[in-house]
Amino acid sequence: MNGTRLIVTLLLAVGPITLIIFSSPAAENNRGAQLAAMCASCHRLDGLDHGIPSIIGLDESKLTGMMAEFKSDKRKSQIMGVVARSLTDEEVAEVAHYLAARKKGSEQP
Repeated sequence: MNGTRLIVTLLLAVGPITLIIFSSPAAENNRGAQLAAMCASCHRLDGLDHGIPSIIGLDESKLTGMMAEFKSDKRKSQIMGVVARSLTDEEVAEVAHYLAARKKGSEQP
């Protein structure tokens, strides 16, 4: 349980920082972009893969399905399980829509 608390603490600590680093005028009005900034603490949002899979341009329904699998522990990952359970279904849909619309190599949110 201490590992899960550490992960949640780190995500909560890094999340606001990534919102500041990756903020833009468009992101201020786009909840999907704001949520994607949290993803940027691990996943690169330029589409390049450096050990952690890129989620840019991923099919909306595929990403939503994967998050549901993490949330239900059908797909195993301690970090992604915590992240998935921290988001509502509506938030998952918003970030999935945002990420699906982006192209690899595009600007950060």
